[in-house]
Amino acid sequence: MDHFIYRERKLYCEDTPVRELAEKYGTPLFVYSKATLLHHFGQLQSAFAPANPLLCYSVKTNGNIHLCRLMAERGSGFDVTSGGELYRALQAGGTGDKIVYAGVGKTDPEIRMALDNGVFLFNVESEEELHNLGKVAASMGKVAGAALRVNPDLPPKTHAKTDTSVKGVKFGLDIETVLDVGRGILGNAGVRVIGLHMHLGSPILKTEPYAMGAAKGLALIDALREQGHPISVLNMGGGFGIHYRKQEAQPAQAFAEVILPAVEKANCRLVLEPGRFIVGNAGILVSRVLFTKETGGKHYLIQDAAMNDLIRPTLYGSFHRIWPAEPAVGLPAPPEDYELAIPDTFPQDVVGPVCESGDFLAQARSLPRLKRDDLVVTFSAGAYGMAMSSNYNSRPRAAEVLVDGASHRLIRHRETYEDLVRPEVEV
Repeated sequence: MDHFIYRERKLYCEDTPVRELAEKYGTPLFVYSKATLLHHFGQLQSAFAPANPLLCYSVKTNGNIHLCRLMAERGSGFDVTSGGELYRALQAGGTGDKIVYAGVGKTDPEIRMALDNGVFLFNVESEEELHNLGKVAASMGKVAGAALRVNPDLPPKTHAKTDTSVKGVKFGLDIETVLDVGRGILGNAGVRVIGLHMHLGSPILKTEPYAMGAAKGLALIDALREQGHPISVLNMGGGFGIHYRKQEAQPAQAFAEVILPAVEKANCRLVLEPGRFIVGNAGILVSRVLFTKETGGKHYLIQDAAMNDLIRPTLYGSFHRIWPAEPAVGLPAPPEDYELAIPDTFPQDVVGPVCESGDFLAQARSLPRLKRDDLVVTFSAGAYGMAMSSNYNSRPRAAEVLVDGASHRLIRHRETYEDLVRPEVEV
């Protein structure tokens, strides 16, 4: 469910026409629907309510502090992977007791910052990291709460670059060695192992991997407790898939049905780290057509959004629905299936101004003939859009707008050329 709806052949975000936003704030432009964001968070709260979970919004998906503040106001904690993300979470109103800190390469200053702010849990990814965490904490007179992140060695389940639970990736402790690591930290004065963490990757469209991972996790929790670790937390990560193409994703309830029984058997507090599921379909990227071009038998739709705004198609081969903000009479508004040939359309590559042949948002996509200044919308751009954007080709990053019904406000201004060089001229 989202609140991007065509009315009389014009796309609205909630009760606001997208054209109104583009004219006021310019393009390329990220537009977020407050109602959609809160709806998806509410779905998770409802589905997992029997476990009274700690839901930690994954800052890496979209760290805008205004969106993070909405999450904090609704009771969300935060999943952070760097000192910068921790800073964002705190600026948005997050508190340490509801923050979990992940990542394979935490620096000592970042660890000290997290300890100073009372972070609830460190998800530990290697034996050396675990002992270093204890050393830093002890030097501060503190005890760090840790969850051992285990790689359960499951079959491939998503794109190779985002599958974090297959053999040989950099994430987590090998399932064959995690108990040896647990045994080796017993008695360490600076760290207390209180949890098991298992993030399987993202986006995952089926529930079976969670059932398989949870089963392996239960056995490890029993073994760690036998070693003497007071395991009280089961962190099943995030990674729940969303609708990129049509209605391919599972609802929150489907994931709850396989995770909740394991939590009950483990007698643990459940922690989840959702991000994409909450914000992915709550955002769109609005762009404006610059030119069209035909060469070598291919048709190009050149618009002002580029790979530096949304790198997922280039990086992962990801599919995003793309359609005009105001399709002409005779065209669907919107199509039922964006992957089929659509009447009155022809295959076009949707590309941007960046000087790379890999600069595209879609290839050979069935789109109508468009002209200069027409508005184009790339859907499901709320997660890993702005968060992964860059200034490549010295392009200022896009503005971000939050819509609430018929009202809207700027939540990140469009960068200026002065913004691009400020860190260089101020040294």
